[in-house]
Amino acid sequence: VQLQASGGGLVQAGGSLRLSCAASERTFNAYDMGWFRQAPGKEREFVAGITWSGRYTDFVDSVEGRFTISRDNAKNTVYLQMNSLKPEDTAVYYCAASLRYTGSTIVRKDAGEYDYWGQGTQFTVSS
Repeated sequence: VQLQASGGGLVQAGGSLRLSCAASERTFNAYDMGWFRQAPGKEREFVAGITWSGRYTDFVDSVEGRFTISRDNAKNTVYLQMNSLKPEDTAVYYCAASLRYTGSTIVRKDAGEYDYWGQGTQFTVSS
């Protein structure tokens, strides 16, 4: 499956931004999806994830309550809505897809559990 992330750019602290990740696969609704980010000089970290059904989501503590993740299986797209942005949210954001756990009810947080990755989209939060 090919993943195309979009929506990056420059936003002021406190602002909002929505990232999108479109998948080429028609069986998108079978994939668990995740968003990861990597800031300069730091390791890639899990940000948010959503199971294939959309019923279960999870977030890293630092974005809990500010970010939401959703999916539209009819459009083969997963979204990351980011509110109350902080300069420390600045990073390259990657979407990822996993088909390893059919019917999963658990959000996967380990990058190694994802099989497909988008190219990344950069956004910067200015203070």
